[in-house]
Amino acid sequence: MPQQYPFSAVVGSDDMALALILTTVSPDIGGVLVRGEKGTAKSTIVRALASVLPPIDVVAGDRFSSDPRDPAPLSPDGPFPADAAAETRAVRLVELPVGATEDRVLGSLHLERALSEGKAEYEPGLLAKAHRGILYVDEVNLLHDHLVDLLLDAAAMGRSTVERDGVSVEHAARFVLVGTMNPEEGELRPQLLDRFGLTVEVAAPRDPALRVDVVRRRMAYDADPDAFAATYADSERALTDRIQAAQARVADVELTDETLLQIAELCAACEVDGMRADIVTARTAVAHAAWHGRTTVSTEDVRAAARLALPHRRRRNPFDAPGLDEELLDRVLGEDDPEPDPEPEPPGGGDDGGGDPTPTDHDETSYGESMGTRPPHDVPDTAGASGEQSTTVSAGATYRPKLFTVRGTGAGEAGKRSRAVTDNGRRIGSRAGQRGPLHLTETVRAAAPHQLARGRTSGRLLLRSQDLRVATREGQESNLVLFCVDASGSMAARKRMEQVKTAILSLLLDAYQRRDKVGLVTFRGSTADLALPPTYSVDIAASRLEVLPAGGRTPLAEGLLEAARVLDLERVRDPRRRPLLVVVTDGRATSGSAAVERSRQAAGLLAKARVDSLVVDCESGGFRLGLAAVLAEHLSAQHVPISEVSAEALTGAIRGRAA
Repeated sequence: MPQQYPFSAVVGSDDMALALILTTVSPDIGGVLVRGEKGTAKSTIVRALASVLPPIDVVAGDRFSSDPRDPAPLSPDGPFPADAAAETRAVRLVELPVGATEDRVLGSLHLERALSEGKAEYEPGLLAKAHRGILYVDEVNLLHDHLVDLLLDAAAMGRSTVERDGVSVEHAARFVLVGTMNPEEGELRPQLLDRFGLTVEVAAPRDPALRVDVVRRRMAYDADPDAFAATYADSERALTDRIQAAQARVADVELTDETLLQIAELCAACEVDGMRADIVTARTAVAHAAWHGRTTVSTEDVRAAARLALPHRRRRNPFDAPGLDEELLDRVLGEDDPEPDPEPEPPGGGDDGGGDPTPTDHDETSYGESMGTRPPHDVPDTAGASGEQSTTVSAGATYRPKLFTVRGTGAGEAGKRSRAVTDNGRRIGSRAGQRGPLHLTETVRAAAPHQLARGRTSGRLLLRSQDLRVATREGQESNLVLFCVDASGSMAARKRMEQVKTAILSLLLDAYQRRDKVGLVTFRGSTADLALPPTYSVDIAASRLEVLPAGGRTPLAEGLLEAARVLDLERVRDPRRRPLLVVVTDGRATSGSAAVERSRQAAGLLAKARVDSLVVDCESGGFRLGLAAVLAEHLSAQHVPISEVSAEALTGAIRGRAA
């Protein structure tokens, strides 16, 4: 087996390396969440961490890695005699796959022994294996929420309790939890984000010299892993010795009342919720002092701890990325170590003094040819050479939208939108099989009629594999919500586009909370564009929506056909995830009767494919054509006026009718 890539050979991930080391020095910090784009060595450095950690002593033969020096180890294999044999082994790195089940994480009834010997024996799960080691979850943002809750609770309590299938077990589960994620694939819920002790943002280095160094090292490792690892052997041993010294020193580091007050002032200034931020920052500052060989926590330690412990805990909106105000950090901590006055800013405001103007959020461009109509009075005329106007409008304040679901019962990934048969949820029955949570009552009921034929006269129940029944549970699934948005000239009036963007942003926020995948198709001018391929990142969808321009003709057919193409591709990539198509339009299709007929045919194609659809009708004013309602009929879709997307507005309308 080739050598692991050395921890000390990774280039350009200083913050991440520091966060990982501090959590191994003081595991009470609570783990690390690493956020970053793909290809930034997140997995490489985490897997390399275990090789530089000092080895540990464990009780020989104990499946739960108990410490021989612990007078009362929490192990189901105990109690152990005072002279129990011990053995020394390397720290384990246990990887938790995204598709793991709750049984695999917690452990469960040992089915083989239950069936063959009639014994109810506990089979340890991944939490038991990770005790006193590292539990690594790649793509933690794609892990089911209930599994993330289990991991974080175990990491906080230091133990795992199992009460299921006739098994009652409690065992120690103290580990360093490390999660990595790509924010483009979706965010963790804020309450789960807060449970990670530290968080770091990683990105590929922009310095060409560093990038060359990364490539050279990787190519050298791939050519001869053993020789490359030998080159860094001394660095790895020195790192192990330093970690071991810091672990021994951390209990003796002094945290003064003055420093604690400094930490409290900093957390209050950052407007963090709860007290976890203060505790984690204090523990991290102590570990940082121990790592640098100090016996007293300094302002430098507090600053380093705050940069790792507070960015993901500040009060923020759902679509805001985690971050820390460095100027605020300097103001709170800068009194004891004042910074020199900054140099005057160079002309033009640029960092390099080049005088380039600050780029705008978007460029307004023109599309196609003129519609031959006057633009609305509240739309700025940004016509280009073609004569067609284009504008962008910001969304208003979001609201709680009405819940729109996919009809029927699915079998997709667990979420919070549509009905589905899932691994969690309420038990509604059972089925034959060997995969899934065992339904003991139904298993016994299936075996009971065959006991005489199997020769049972007394004693334990005689079971066969065909008797096994697993529980069928009904819960909720997440869906693919694909927005198909009309950005044509008829939608360009400022008030209407603001209403449209507000409604879509509110539906995006709802999709974020329900763990949906989202995509965005827009159509205007003469074509339709896939503005955002289906992704878990509603943050990116919101940013694309914010700069969406409007103007030009209405190629409705092209928009529907592009949506159909995207849904066909996603059906192949993710066949279990059912789609919900949300068409946002006033229903107009310009360019004559041929375009109208093409739109009807495209709508019929989607209806024939049995795509669940919703038409959000954006038509307003005293004179209405009702074209969006006609489109909904051709799509076999639900038709909702944009004013009724809001749950509060719908409730108010119902109350008004009742009165």
